[in-house]
Amino acid sequence: MNGIAYILHSFKTGRFYVGSTNNLSRRLEEHQKGKTKYTRETGPYELVFSQRYESLTEARKIESWLKAQKSSEFLERIIREGRIEKKF
Repeated sequence: MNGIAYILHSFKTGRFYVGSTNNLSRRLEEHQKGKTKYTRETGPYELVFSQRYESLTEARKIESWLKAQKSSEFLERIIREGRIEKKF
């Protein structure tokens, strides 16, 4: 099963949200409908980056790694470059 790591940008706060999923369209719909507490309070969102991985496990590792960076500048660079180079 493929996995996808993604970055959303909040229209309301200007902040980024990092996540991972095996079904991006379903997950984006959940975020837009406010089905998770964080995105309910900070949406609406736009998808600004996504990258596919061979497994959901790998996508989740990338998600954790991105969150650990704690840097919007780091995320902005990934969005500009259009790719994540980290391998697990």
